[in-house]
Amino acid sequence: MKNIYTSIDIGSDTVKVVTCELFKNKLTLLAASSARSRGIRRGLITDVSMATTSVKEALEKVEQMLGIKITKVIASVPSYFADFVVVKGTTEIKNEDRIITGDDIASCLENAMASKDMGNKEMITILPIDFKVDGKEALLDPKGQVGSVLETRAVMVTTPKKNVYSVLSLLESIGIEVVDIALTSIGDAFAFKSKDMETKVGAIINVGAELTNVSLYNKGIIVKNSIIQLGGSNIDNDIAYIYKIDHTKAKQLKEKFALAHKLHAQPDVTTEVTTTMGEAIKINQYEISEIAMMRLEEILSLAKKEISILTNRPVEYIIVTGGSSNMAHANYVVD
Repeated sequence: MKNIYTSIDIGSDTVKVVTCELFKNKLTLLAASSARSRGIRRGLITDVSMATTSVKEALEKVEQMLGIKITKVIASVPSYFADFVVVKGTTEIKNEDRIITGDDIASCLENAMASKDMGNKEMITILPIDFKVDGKEALLDPKGQVGSVLETRAVMVTTPKKNVYSVLSLLESIGIEVVDIALTSIGDAFAFKSKDMETKVGAIINVGAELTNVSLYNKGIIVKNSIIQLGGSNIDNDIAYIYKIDHTKAKQLKEKFALAHKLHAQPDVTTEVTTTMGEAIKINQYEISEIAMMRLEEILSLAKKEISILTNRPVEYIIVTGGSSNMAHANYVVD
């Protein structure tokens, strides 16, 4: 059996839509699109009308590529004030042969969720840490085991209801059904997941347009999350302020002319722009790269401090991702 899935991420800078086909447990990309975000600031919807226009634009691009109408999506929601709480649950194995099935696992996880009062939070997902059958050695997957009692430890991920329902109400207003929700930080873990990560403590730094997400992982499972109120747009703002040019032009220069590190930038490589006062000026690559590098170093330095706040355990890997990490020579800053 094959199924078509569409995911939408309503970001501060860009609305992204990805449609994939799941066939024989493998995802194949069918189409992807993006549209400039409007009415969205720091991951939150500030103008519903403008945000709706951006979402429609991104969805329509994919629909035109595939010749289908998208009616259901998996939606990413903001990570603001997300909680990651370890919960425990148990369930009795009631079938005659005492063989544990997927239904037993689901029941055990449901009981774990029920053990915690969510208050004004909405559950995003629950991530199993391990299972025990009749109190014996911990297992990652107990399906097929024989026993009377199944126990689990899991991380329950919740976020304020307003983070969820602002996205849901916008999508539902244009006839899109949200079949599931996710946090970008959880998706990051799956994007980079490896066998090596399943035994280590590590972090992923996602440098977004207006925010930087810092997520801590233990054995491949997200356990804590923090947000820094800086992102790639701060580089744009620095360039715009120093050279007295408009924000759009500053962003273009960051993406197409500047380097993330000044090491290999060339002082004699220049480009000409017009300031907001109508004056023609020349910008050299070395100077603009130094501006970008200083801000990116600040963001990554703050992110490292956040990691030390999130855990006092040794961090065995740090992955840097997000739009600004794609700047040319960003690896020199990260190193």
